[in-house]
Amino acid sequence: MQRDGACQSLWQSSVPGYKARASYIPVGVQDVVIVGGGITGVSTALLLQKAGKRCVLVEGNNIGFGTTGGTTAHLNTFMDSSYAQIQQKFSTDDAALIAAGAQQAIGLIKQQIEEYNIHCLFRELPGYLFSTDEKQSKELDEIITASQKVGVQVDYTNNSVLPIPYDKIALFEGQAQFHPLQYLYGLARAFEDAGGVLLQNCRMLHAADNETIEVVTTKGNIKCRQLIYATHIPPGVNLLHFRCAPYRSYAMAVQLKNGDYPDAVAYDMNDPYHYYRTQEVDGKPYLIVGGEDHKTGHEDNTEACFRRLESHIRTFFEVSAVSYKWSSQYYEPTDGLPYIGHLPGHPGNIYVATGFGGNGMIYGTLAAILFRDLLVNGASPLEELLDPNRIKPVAGFANFVKEAADVVGKLVGGLFPEEKLPSLADIALEEGRIVEFEGKKMGIYKDERGKIYAIDPGCTHIKCTVQWNGAEKTWDCPCHGSRFSYTGEVLTGPARMNLAVYDVKMGKAISKNEW
Repeated sequence: MQRDGACQSLWQSSVPGYKARASYIPVGVQDVVIVGGGITGVSTALLLQKAGKRCVLVEGNNIGFGTTGGTTAHLNTFMDSSYAQIQQKFSTDDAALIAAGAQQAIGLIKQQIEEYNIHCLFRELPGYLFSTDEKQSKELDEIITASQKVGVQVDYTNNSVLPIPYDKIALFEGQAQFHPLQYLYGLARAFEDAGGVLLQNCRMLHAADNETIEVVTTKGNIKCRQLIYATHIPPGVNLLHFRCAPYRSYAMAVQLKNGDYPDAVAYDMNDPYHYYRTQEVDGKPYLIVGGEDHKTGHEDNTEACFRRLESHIRTFFEVSAVSYKWSSQYYEPTDGLPYIGHLPGHPGNIYVATGFGGNGMIYGTLAAILFRDLLVNGASPLEELLDPNRIKPVAGFANFVKEAADVVGKLVGGLFPEEKLPSLADIALEEGRIVEFEGKKMGIYKDERGKIYAIDPGCTHIKCTVQWNGAEKTWDCPCHGSRFSYTGEVLTGPARMNLAVYDVKMGKAISKNEW
């Protein structure tokens, strides 16, 4: 089972790659094509297929390749944007809608686990949110008051499940956790059992938005009536790319010497915050701790993020081994709530779900519920609140999209003989770096055997300069979060084209933008 980086998550260690039944493009016009095989896409496909829609789920790699395979799988009734913040920016009624939606999402997860007999280590647990100083405690007071006002079960407690000093603690009832890939695989099997078509290793290239939508993929064209982007961020160039900031978060699964694993989910209130829980996989318990978040492409030394996280863990826990470490990506929305509904600029039959912040499991499931309500029943209680079109484009944005849309990868030009670039000698094994050669920027990576890979660092989304991510061995775009392998291949959008690359050994430029 593959993910979008070099690091392996705890979840990957216990599941094989998913074996889909279909390998062909279905004939005729389909009702819905869903692009993206994470929790949002698979959940949506299953709900719509069960509701009588003919659905095709398209995934560019294997299902769980992106953030779902790297989540820490917390299921919360409280969000990164607190109910106090939602009340302030929107209204108390709107905060109540989000609280009810979170409960509905957890309820659907429980229901589907039972209905489809999914063995995914689901457990309902208490959740703890704790402050460490007076300023944080004041904020915690506001969170508790606002949460109680919208019907969330929470109150103060004097009991802590973590060996970390605290000032105040809030106890949230009815939280949960599970194994995300086992759950995802269970949903995918149920979708296929219901007659749905799942196409893996089938990358969507673009879609023609006509009366009947034609989705162009690497395996052929699919005609459909409605299209849903469940790709974490929509591909191409869209207003949402300028309203959602990409972030990376880091996680470790460690084993403890004393075996004192917390039987709860917990969170501190630092900025960025840390999050904690326990998971048993293949009979072994692990403490999972995450944090050290930063904007994608804005951290020079991503390995240092892991070192800081490990130092934090070892400060409070007796660690016997760091078994797994990995990172994953999420998108932070401008106003604190996700964008789920009609894709801006496409009011007809194209939909999107993005901007989940750190609450992807809940908002991904809630997006599936919302899409089912919209496409089957014609309306949803959350439709207006989460409408992606609630932020209007500025003047001239349409022209910008026309000019910037999907930079077609082109050859850098000229020859690139290895011996003519002295700075290559300074690059360590398994290191990547942006270098200058004859007045042009180039991205260089040297693998563990000393082989050189060179790319044009201009992101094929709107030509921002990508940055090297040493922890995951990827080129990451600091503007809108596109990520590429060290060979230049797209790992995550919104870019749809590979980076232009050089064949250093042969000394000539080539392009891998053809799929």
